[in-house]
Amino acid sequence: MLDVYLAGEIHTNWREEIIAACAGLPIAFHSPNTNHADSDDCGVAILGPEDNKFWHDHKAAKLNAIRIRKGIQEADIVVVCFGEKYKQWNAAFDAGYAAALDTPIMVLQRPEHQHALKEIDAAALVVAEKPEQIAQALHYVLDGTLPK
Repeated sequence: MLDVYLAGEIHTNWREEIIAACAGLPIAFHSPNTNHADSDDCGVAILGPEDNKFWHDHKAAKLNAIRIRKGIQEADIVVVCFGEKYKQWNAAFDAGYAAALDTPIMVLQRPEHQHALKEIDAAALVVAEKPEQIAQALHYVLDGTLPK
C-alpha cells in the first residue's frame, strides 16, 4: 500500500480528480483538513475563544500542523498543488518539509507559476499541470502502465 499525502490548495477538486483516477490502485490518500472554515476555527472550537485574531489563527495553525506533519512524515509520496488563489505559502512550506524528510514530491501547478516555483520544482521528482498527469504518474510508479 502506497501512502500519498495531498498537500496544498483547498479551493478546487484536484484531490477528488486524482483519487478517482487512481481507483483500484493500492493507495491510501491523506490530506489536511480541506474544510476552510473548520481549518481556520479548529483552535478556538477545541481550546476556547480568542478576541485577538492572531491568537485565533495561532491556535488553529498549531493544531493543523500536527495533522499536516503527521501526514507528511508517514507519506511515501507528497503531492503539492499550487492553485491560482492566494499565494500558497502553506503549500510551499509543505513541499519544503517533505524535501527535508527526503520524501518524493510531485508538484501540481499552473504554467504561469513556473518561474515563481522554480526552486520547489527543482526539488520535485514530478512537475505536472493537470491532476490526471499526477494520477498517471502514480499508475506508472505502482504498475508501470502508461496512459492510453
